Amino acid sequence: MRGIVLAHGTMAAGLVDAVRQITGVDADVLQPLSNRGLSPEALAGEVRARVQGPRLVFTDLLSGSCSFAVRRHCHDLQELVVVSGVNLPMLLEFAMFRELPVAELVPRLLSKGRSAIGSSGFNTEQNEHRVVSSG
Repeated sequence: MRGIVLAHGTMAAGLVDAVRQITGVDADVLQPLSNRGLSPEALAGEVRARVQGPRLVFTDLLSGSCSFAVRRHCHDLQELVVVSGVNLPMLLEFAMFRELPVAELVPRLLSKGRSAIGSSGFNTEQNEHRVVSSG
């Protein structure tokens, strides 16, 4: 399985670079793609040009222009799965387990991505004086 990371600005390149540094995966396993300067149609064209066989497209935002472009203009690609809300732990999991069947891999990626989000050192009950109110 191969992947495309599609995001705003240089985010995709940064995430892919980090995955390559940490895991040592080949450059063709995960490709970065920025939406910078591309219309939704042109962005979808870039995705289509890179899709050969089963692919996962990781987008930065569920309701962002990258996700909308791929879902709207690439919905006919049978072997394409779009995963939104990409983060580094999710991509590391992909790099390590990309040979799993898609039906197993995607839930695993979503679980890893969600479980990697957290907070430490701030408890609103103990630190009420630090909470900034917008009202």
